[in-house]
Amino acid sequence: MPRILIVGGGYAGFYTAWRLEKHLRKGEAEVTMVDPLPYMTYQPFLPEVAAGEIEARHVVVGHRRHLKRTSIVTAKVTKIDHARKVATITPPLGDPWEHEYDQIVVTAGAVSRTFPIPGIADNAIGLKSIEEAVAIRDRILANFDRAANLPAGPERDRLLTVVVVGGGFAGIEVFAELRELASSLVKQYPSISFEDTHFHLIEAMGRIMPEVSQKTSEWVLKFLAQRGAFVHLDTQVQGAIDGNVELSTGETIPTDLIVWTAGVMANPTVVRGGDLPVEERGRIRTRADLRVGTEEEAVEGAWAAGDVSAVPDLSGGGVGGYCVPNAQHAVRQSKVLAKNLVAVLRGELPKQYVHKNLGAVAGLGLYNGVFQSGNIALKGFLAWSAHRGYHGMAMPSWERKWRVIGDWWLNFWLGRDNVSLITVQKPRYVFEEFAARPRPPQPVAEEAPAVSPAAEKTPAAAAK
Repeated sequence: MPRILIVGGGYAGFYTAWRLEKHLRKGEAEVTMVDPLPYMTYQPFLPEVAAGEIEARHVVVGHRRHLKRTSIVTAKVTKIDHARKVATITPPLGDPWEHEYDQIVVTAGAVSRTFPIPGIADNAIGLKSIEEAVAIRDRILANFDRAANLPAGPERDRLLTVVVVGGGFAGIEVFAELRELASSLVKQYPSISFEDTHFHLIEAMGRIMPEVSQKTSEWVLKFLAQRGAFVHLDTQVQGAIDGNVELSTGETIPTDLIVWTAGVMANPTVVRGGDLPVEERGRIRTRADLRVGTEEEAVEGAWAAGDVSAVPDLSGGGVGGYCVPNAQHAVRQSKVLAKNLVAVLRGELPKQYVHKNLGAVAGLGLYNGVFQSGNIALKGFLAWSAHRGYHGMAMPSWERKWRVIGDWWLNFWLGRDNVSLITVQKPRYVFEEFAARPRPPQPVAEEAPAVSPAAEKTPAAAAK
């Protein structure tokens, strides 16, 4: 039986396995998927998780619950030796082992791309995982609690200041959502006013959201300014030591929360730990039919899709001739990949991946959004409705769809659940504080030395 190994369980990996289960006949192939996490995260919903509009568990899709015929391995693939068709799997506990395969599908995704800026690695947080989104939400809520007990001053201002780095779709969405969250929190804290909260977005380019038109981008800037948010264009971050964000303009912004959304890069652990061909930007070189290789020659038995791959964009709309790394392409590529893989196993020819970008849609907080498709641009409530409608339907499985829709419905009537669970990051703090501990061993008292009867005589008696 052919052995298929899927490296990565994100968008592309999960959807590839999901589709293979539908297309493969019983006993036609053995599918194994390896990922260090036991779930797929629907990343377009992370800004709403950070803003408390969706429950965190509802935007992740459990591998074992939804993949019934796929062997799930919760571990990392640390090396791919395709010449031998062997992958090294490294679990969290125990020794690594080698896994033999006949077909490999590399869908390891991307990670946050940072620069060697002093303080960023120690003080900033990304927005690529559900854990990061939850941490951002809890940090803002906890900072409001702390700031409410402080008098006006530098420390209070620092707690109520948020800095987002990166003006792409992810940065703008989380920036607008957090601004909306802070505005709603002010109503619950009498000692904190709207003017006490400060939101800054730093963008190195001269505009935000390059996926939309210049006119639409300018409308978003105006929208954010009306809500008291500051956008710094043509500005770079030069330092972030101790939370003091130093800008190329000479300005310094003290903050307790720095969200980094300034780009992504292909998963370096998988890309560098293998012998598959890589292009100049560090992605696996992939053909239009999603086989690894060049237009002239394919690497037999190797496939790739999603953010880790450089797939030619045959529609002509891609940056540099390649598909942009987003969820829209990852999901559609994985569906074509699954069909092509099954076709190759059955001795048929694979088809090329062709998909014209349907457009870009972003949420800007409750009841506001922006949508761009060609020359058509929607703003405000209509765009926000399109955003929720599109992503609500794109969420895998009806079980997950209903959970997300349920969150939206309950929040419409009951409002956000603005409770910080930041102590979850250290769940044993109460137990440790009050737990009884063994008493430290006490030093043993030294006994007085024994004295002989002769030594007990007084000097006077001894002299007689």
